[in-house]
Order: sequence, then structure tokens, then C-alpha cells
Amino acid sequence: MSASLRTRLTGRRASRYTSELVLVGIIVLLVVVMSLANPAFFTVHTLFSILRSALVPMVLALGVLLVIISGGIDVSFPAIAIFSAYTTVHLAQQGRFDPGVVGVLVIAVAIGALLGLVNGAVIARFRLPTLIVTLATQSIFKGVLLAYIGSRYIADLPAGMSQLSTSHLIAVESSRSYLPLMTVPVIVLVIAVSLLLRKTMFGRGLYAIGGDIEGARRAGFPVVRLQVLLYVLAGAIAAVGGLVHVVLGQNANPQDLVGTELDVIAAVVLGGASIFGGRGSVIGTVLGVLLVQIINNSLILIGVPTAWQRAAVGILLALGVGAQALMARRAAKRTFVLEPEKELTHAG
Repeated sequence: MSASLRTRLTGRRASRYTSELVLVGIIVLLVVVMSLANPAFFTVHTLFSILRSALVPMVLALGVLLVIISGGIDVSFPAIAIFSAYTTVHLAQQGRFDPGVVGVLVIAVAIGALLGLVNGAVIARFRLPTLIVTLATQSIFKGVLLAYIGSRYIADLPAGMSQLSTSHLIAVESSRSYLPLMTVPVIVLVIAVSLLLRKTMFGRGLYAIGGDIEGARRAGFPVVRLQVLLYVLAGAIAAVGGLVHVVLGQNANPQDLVGTELDVIAAVVLGGASIFGGRGSVIGTVLGVLLVQIINNSLILIGVPTAWQRAAVGILLALGVGAQALMARRAAKRTFVLEPEKELTHAG
């Protein structure tokens, strides 16, 4: 590895750690301020409530993180999530059978992967903008779900899912605070995606494609295959998020999740993932999700209307994107200034 490349990688790593430390500082500051403003905030009940509300966005954000690292934007993931989960529950109900927790997971993930394959095939084959493609497929998936699969609310989940929805990892009876058992598979998925990005050629390929797709192609990465696999994996992760949502809610509603794109994308961007591609981490994404959920919870406690909560998330997203654009511009200026100096040094 050349000295310049090693320096660049070290700089990126230091920048990532700095942004993550800043996020930790903001979260701690927000918790302290809210605890002083409202003592009810600093309780086990509030902590478990925030963690519970973060589980579904956390899973969905992992899929979004992979896509953003590759330089794309996916807004179809909520439609894939509810399509996969609702279809699985609907099939079990219509067939009058209980596939069990593993069976439900396999069916939902297969459906999500298939829908993700549609995204990946169109994007990789025709090289179309990811935002436009996923906007279109979001509407298609939602339309197919409502028109051909079902549009009614399902309250009776298969026995395996129903039992899982009432299982708790930690229960504090004195304050009626519960941390659901679904926390465990979410943590496992977080660790798995982190290892995928840091320890595999697939993860390195995503960073390479996001940094420079032509450069990745020249370096020998199978760009088309990686993009297709990426969206298949993103679809499968979205399906898991849909299942977690259905289990926690103890019902299946085909109208759910679509419309939550802003919160999830904002969390990933706030976590340090660059909308220009090539940068992002699982730790940063986890912190970003927790920050958004803490802000939402804080606004609820102080009585801020829901509409303003959405506005707050939008402002955070705008600030995150603006900060990234400013950093990219400064980096470009530094490169422009340093390159002539390097040439003069070699000439001398």
C-alpha cells in the first residue's frame, strides 16, 4: 500500500471516529438537557421505550446504509418490508397453517430478496438513477400488495409470531418496563452487517463502487454482480425489518411503514454515511437511529405536535447533507491546491 493511500485511509478512519464521537456527545447532551427539563425522561421506562422504537428503524437503516455506501439512494425499502411481512402472514392465514418462526423468516426473506432483485436488475442492467427506480418500484410494490394480496388489517398472527410478540428479554415489573426479545435478532443483524462491511470483499466492493464506480470496475470488482447482490441483500434486510414491525405491533397492516423513509435515511446520513457514496459505518448508523428516536421521544414529552416532529427530522437531514457537501467542497479545494505543489516539487 502506498504512503499516500495509507494516509488517505487513515484520514477517513479518523474522520469517521470524529463524527461518531460527535454523535455520542450530542446524544449525551440531549439526554442531560431532557432529564433536567423533565425528570420522567431519565427512567428505565423511557430507555426501554426508545430502544423498542429504534428496533425497526435500526434494521431498515442497515439496508439503507449498504445502498448509500454504494452511491445509491433506496426509497422502496418500506414497501418491500411491509409487502414481505404482510404477504407472509396472509399466506399463513389463508393456508391455515403455522410455519413457525423460522418458516416465517424464510418466506419473508425470500419475498424481500425477490423484490430487491427487481431493483438490482433494473439499476445494474440499465444503469438508471437509483432514486428514480426505487421511487417507481415503491409505488408498484405497494399497488400490487393492495390490489392482489390484501388490503385488510390482520389481527391474528400465526402462533409462533404471536408468542414471540409477547416475549421479553428484560422485564421490570415495578415500572411496567419491557425490552422485547426481538432486540436479540436485531443486535445479531447489526453485528453481521458490520462484519460484512469490514471483513469481506463484498463490503470492500461496495465502498469501492461508492467512491468511484469506474475505478472499481478497473480494479477488477464485478460491479454489475455486486449491485444486484446489494439490492437482493437490502430487500432481505427490509423483509426482516417488516417482520420485526409486525411482531412488535402484534398485527399486520398493509398501510404501515411506507412514509417512514425520511426518518431512516436521515438517521443513516446523520450517522456519517455520505450521500455521495464510499463512506459509512454501522456504528455511526446505530448512533444516528438512536439520535432520531431520542429527538422524537423528547419532542413528544414536551408536547410538540407530530407535524413539527417530522419537520425536526427534515431539518436534521438538511443539516447533515449540507455539512457533507461543505466537507466535500473543502476536500476538493485542498486537492486542487496540493496537486500543483506536488508537480512543482517533482519538477524541481
